[in-house]
Amino acid sequence: MLKNYFKIAIAVLKRRKFFTFISLFGISFTLTILMVVTALVDKMISPDYPDYKRDRSLYIERIEIKNSKEGWMNSSNVSVYFLEHYVATLKNLQKMGITSSAKASNAYVNNKKLVINYQYTNAGYWHILEYKFLEGKAFSQKEIDNAELVAVISEETKKAYFGDEKSVVGKYISADNINYRVIGVVDNVSETVRNFSGDMYLPYSLSKDNRDNQNIMGNYNAILLAKSKADVPKLKTEFDQMVKKVPIPKDFDKLYCNADPFFTSISRRIGGDSTNGAVTKVITMAGGFVLLFLLLPTINLVNINITRIMERSSEIGVRKAFGASSKTLVYQFIVENMILTFLGGFIGVILSLLVIALINETNFLSNINLTINFSVLCYSFLACVFFGLISGVYPAWRMSKLNVVKALKA
Repeated sequence: MLKNYFKIAIAVLKRRKFFTFISLFGISFTLTILMVVTALVDKMISPDYPDYKRDRSLYIERIEIKNSKEGWMNSSNVSVYFLEHYVATLKNLQKMGITSSAKASNAYVNNKKLVINYQYTNAGYWHILEYKFLEGKAFSQKEIDNAELVAVISEETKKAYFGDEKSVVGKYISADNINYRVIGVVDNVSETVRNFSGDMYLPYSLSKDNRDNQNIMGNYNAILLAKSKADVPKLKTEFDQMVKKVPIPKDFDKLYCNADPFFTSISRRIGGDSTNGAVTKVITMAGGFVLLFLLLPTINLVNINITRIMERSSEIGVRKAFGASSKTLVYQFIVENMILTFLGGFIGVILSLLVIALINETNFLSNINLTINFSVLCYSFLACVFFGLISGVYPAWRMSKLNVVKALKA
């Protein structure tokens, strides 16, 4: 039976090539956009180099102090003092990685300006994040304590600054007229891995920020590593209790700071605030956007299918006259539409592979290597089922209601 439906579906597709082209184009184009966007989102939220320990990690990005009586507030990243004097005391904390916001410096190579984005880190940063060292090593606590002018650079920076040099460990790189001795080179980090992508990493003891300054607001972020995945909720609870004990600066009466799991840290930044992680809100917004994006071409496909079915009214009348039930006809047309949809889905997968390969080849998004993995294919399959069922059920129902006599006259 299915084999006959497949043959009929192919014959129908060949009969009106223009309608077939429009249908396939709409399905494949929509799925291509969805798959590329899904691959990008999956790249951003799935554990990725060098941040592989997200299931054991909490992320600190912002601190906010508020004057609730007068309705004004101040918000920024946190300070080293806050991290070392308060956060570091947590009992469920195994390691804490500290990193500053990215800053830009200028270097000159062969009379050409090279912009190098650098950030300051502590020693714990290199124990939590699994950077791939192509040569050399990270700086140690001893080098940090001695405020040595050492640097870890990315492979991209190595090529831009040193050219074809095979090994650059021990050589010096100058940025803003300061010479740093290169002690390590790491593989490039995708820009989607926020806070951890940089051209050069320096000991945070070289920063001009006064680490003894008791201001809790500063220019740093932190990643907290729990002893195990099971200890993450304990670490978060302990952190929340600690925040309540932090002295609130003068002229303010509220202090907010959050240590969030990875996805919550993203959703808080997109649609939340200091008191609301907005996970449900962001998921709902994303789901609504996908539904709307799928609904528009589906409505167009419904209209095309109705037109296609009405053109076959005489065929439907003959089949009904020979005893075909409405249920059989509905089933046939839904199967035909599913075949059309999955054909469009197959084309969409091919186009997605080509677009992703083009993005990766041209480095359109710096150091981002997109892939279509099992999750993306599953989402695409569900999208195809959505297309096929929603765009096929109503036209098939309309067809099943055709009067036999009117259908034969048509």
